[in-house]
Amino acid sequence: MSDLIYLLAVLVCPIAMGAMMLVMMRGSHSDKSRVGAGDEVAQLRAEVEQLRGERNSGQTSSGV
Repeated sequence: MSDLIYLLAVLVCPIAMGAMMLVMMRGSHSDKSRVGAGDEVAQLRAEVEQLRGERNSGQTSSGV
């Protein structure tokens, strides 16, 4: 009987870990996050271009 308890304890841990991983993966692959991601990427690309322009104009005016 005590062997059964130890076996059960050993099996519960990996099964629970697998279940938690499945739940977390489902939550991260929702369609809601994908819709907003395209807008965020476009906004970040525009910000990068703006910062590059500011950096380039700052280098030419300071003579560095």
